[in-house]
Amino acid sequence: MIQEVIGVGGMGSVYRARDLHFPNVVKIVAVKEMINQARDPMVRQTILHNFEREANLLVTLNHVAIPKIFDYFTHDERSYLVLEYINGKDLEAILNETEGFLPEDQVVKWAIEICDVLDYLHNHKPEPIIFRDMKPSNVMINHNGHVMLIDFGIAKIFREGQKGTMIGTEGYSPPEQYRGEATPVADIYALGATLHHLLTKRDPRLEPPFSFSERPIRKINPSVSPELEAVINTALQYNPTDRFPSAIAMKEALLAVARKTGILSRITLPVTMKEEKIKPLWVFKCEDEVRGSPFYDNGVIYIGSYDNNLYALDATKGEFHWKFPTEGAIVGRPIVYQDMVLIGSKDSNLYCISAKTGKLLWNHKTDGAIHSSPRVGEGHVFFGSDDGYLYAINLTSGRRAWRLDAGEAIRSTPFLTNEFIYFGTEAGDFLCVDYRGQIKWRFRAKRAITSSPTVTQGMVYFTSLDASFYALDSKSGWMIWRFRMGKGSVSSPCRVDNFVFAGSADGFIYCLDANTSKEIWRFQTDHQVSGSPVIYKDSLYCGSADGNLYCLDYKTGKLRWKFATDGPITGTPMAFNNVIYFGSADHMVYALLA
Repeated sequence: MIQEVIGVGGMGSVYRARDLHFPNVVKIVAVKEMINQARDPMVRQTILHNFEREANLLVTLNHVAIPKIFDYFTHDERSYLVLEYINGKDLEAILNETEGFLPEDQVVKWAIEICDVLDYLHNHKPEPIIFRDMKPSNVMINHNGHVMLIDFGIAKIFREGQKGTMIGTEGYSPPEQYRGEATPVADIYALGATLHHLLTKRDPRLEPPFSFSERPIRKINPSVSPELEAVINTALQYNPTDRFPSAIAMKEALLAVARKTGILSRITLPVTMKEEKIKPLWVFKCEDEVRGSPFYDNGVIYIGSYDNNLYALDATKGEFHWKFPTEGAIVGRPIVYQDMVLIGSKDSNLYCISAKTGKLLWNHKTDGAIHSSPRVGEGHVFFGSDDGYLYAINLTSGRRAWRLDAGEAIRSTPFLTNEFIYFGTEAGDFLCVDYRGQIKWRFRAKRAITSSPTVTQGMVYFTSLDASFYALDSKSGWMIWRFRMGKGSVSSPCRVDNFVFAGSADGFIYCLDANTSKEIWRFQTDHQVSGSPVIYKDSLYCGSADGNLYCLDYKTGKLRWKFATDGPITGTPMAFNNVIYFGSADHMVYALLA
């Protein structure tokens, strides 16, 4: 039973109707009408054939963003499709009703969903399907805010090398489609054209063909991020080989934009896409937990494991170069200096290893396990040991220059400036010493200082198991401020601009004003944060004992994305060349796109 007209086209109308096959249930459907008024019998037959082809095509499709077909029939010169009713509006109507520009968040969300359905079509079995008419009026947004792709009247089974007549919509169709060639990347171009239209409100049907480069998105709408503009520009390349090679590749690029800009934490994707996982660039499996931190040098990642080995891995592919065996677990971060890799082990030795071959150059034995990571300065390597001493070892000979008795185990990694060395002890002492090993000043916390300090702009920052985040004057050791956290911390702070960051066993990552200790934001994870944060570009990366690596906007604390592993993450991530490297207690070393 027809209820009302909901759309009018060149060859008929679309109606909202009630399906009377279910008298006890109100089932609303859409009825698409095609009026065949062609006088030429051959043309009439072709139109009817195409209509039936759309029905036969739709019945083979099963995707949340494609309306279901219930029936089709012909009566005289009119043919009808009975389809799932979409309660919503198409993007062209939404665009026309919107004052100003559409929000980038909304457009990115729609674009990700469209890529998902295009990927489904392009990988359809037994043969791929090219939509061929992507444009705002063919994309419905349902009452839940999700995309529905409509009007499959010119969608076509793709066969390699096959040509046909030019079908599509001028302005949205790519150059090759004008020549009768339609491949999956034709839909990529049309999607780029659709997104350009949505973000600029410049209708491509009213512009010269293929002239998008003359209308830069950000010049028309400066609120669009450069990252999104770059994705759309790639989709709109004149040469098909210069576009994204597939819908899934474009979807991944859009998801990267959403993570980078923080959009991903603000949008809701369909249930079928909620399980979307970040794909690592590579993963390397060690023989035991990876609790330490990686170090990057000259295309190689160096990282230690609880399996007693120091690994050297290709930073691009994660391929194994070499491993160096010790007699104890490695929990610190190695450092590379002039082709020497330096690392401590729980077997009480500091090792100096050839970066090229993985062979031992020298080692220095202490009387306690080494958790502290080495630091290099003034021709020496400095580190702490559980025997309570801070060591200065000559880099060339491996001989001890001096050692300082700090009174208790040193698990804090020393921070070196031009004049002084700063570190904490498990007794709660924080010391500043010169390069001769003479104490300049000492500060006392109430509990252990396992945290490694950072010193910048005349201030030294560290956390303590007494649940305090400290800022001291680096020259005098006088306390400038103390911030109280919910629980103790072993997290090592980092500072960027006027912000200082650290995690805590209370499960929070904190951002404080570096000068006043005023809390700017805090982000809650699902377990204690014993790892340390690192800032790369405009993002903060930090692991948690809940097994997730978190990426936050460092200025606001808003979640951009998180990556789940199967074990606690206790080390500090390493960021280099747009890649984040880190290890997990699940035995894995990961490389993710930043």
